[in-house]
Amino acid sequence: MESDPEKTHKSHFIHTMSRSFSPNRNIGIMLSFISLFLLGILPVISNSRPSALNALNFAFYLSLWELICSLPLLFYESTKQNLGIFQNSIDSKIRNRTFKVMGLTGIIFSISTFFYVFAFETAGTISAAIAIQTYPLFSIGMEFILYKKKKKIGEILFTIIMIIGIYYLGTDGTWLIDGFSPWFALALVVPFLWSVAHVIIKRTLDTSPITPNQVTFFRVLISSLILFMISSIVNSTNNVFEGLMNLEFQLFGFLMGIVYYLELVNWFHAVKHVEVSIASTITTPTPIITMILAFFILKETIQLYQIIAMTIVVISIYGLILSGRPKSKRSKDTMESLNIISV
Repeated sequence: MESDPEKTHKSHFIHTMSRSFSPNRNIGIMLSFISLFLLGILPVISNSRPSALNALNFAFYLSLWELICSLPLLFYESTKQNLGIFQNSIDSKIRNRTFKVMGLTGIIFSISTFFYVFAFETAGTISAAIAIQTYPLFSIGMEFILYKKKKKIGEILFTIIMIIGIYYLGTDGTWLIDGFSPWFALALVVPFLWSVAHVIIKRTLDTSPITPNQVTFFRVLISSLILFMISSIVNSTNNVFEGLMNLEFQLFGFLMGIVYYLELVNWFHAVKHVEVSIASTITTPTPIITMILAFFILKETIQLYQIIAMTIVVISIYGLILSGRPKSKRSKDTMESLNIISV
């Protein structure tokens, strides 16, 4: 029986990549903690912007600044021997498939970027924060649905405990959400879209030579184009360009954009080393980071219920890391079993 040339080439490509890149769980966890800190800053910037700057225009401005921030590293990578997705030796089918994935996920991220900003306005900071922290559960579900990736009982248990801690924190220790409304359900669109896009991108990162910064570049390029078109239709092109000339608007767009860009590049590096659900669970306690920043920067006091919630989350993270640790160090077998997500 003759073998399928495309399948053989694809298997050879993945095998070659598995030899040239070896995932390191400790590095993935460390990078996930960096993303945790960066994500904790974003709500502070978003909710500090001028009230005249609406969510749709702000989503476009921050995406545009993300795109600008991605260019220096993109140019730097072009001077290196490894050109990522642009290297000539890549099979055209692999390159075309990668570009299609970038296009699809770029559309998904443009939608999620708007809802991320919009959710904090409509659902409120507490409700939106709780909704977004369900992301690890969506990730676990997407990994199972798309790639049949099962999670250990301990990982699921500690993820649930962590979300309970975040819920307790978000409700000021009352277990009640003031003003629960359909906007809360709408906020769930953000973690759902993130989980779908990130799980798909995880596979692409593992089965093609595209670099994390190239992924980020394509993501923000497509998001910027789509958000510009939508903003122009909804708010008018003149309104969008007037905002571009507003220094105060662009200051917040730049601050949000550069922090978000750094988080994205760091995040895509993290998920090259660990599964999306593990990385996303570690980044779950972003409201705690926001609380700490508020204590030092805004001089807000920390309440007892906040300390209790923080303790629950820290214990959950430690339990998650331990429960997800491989039973034995079998690097070659681990690479084969992961196969960096089998094709």
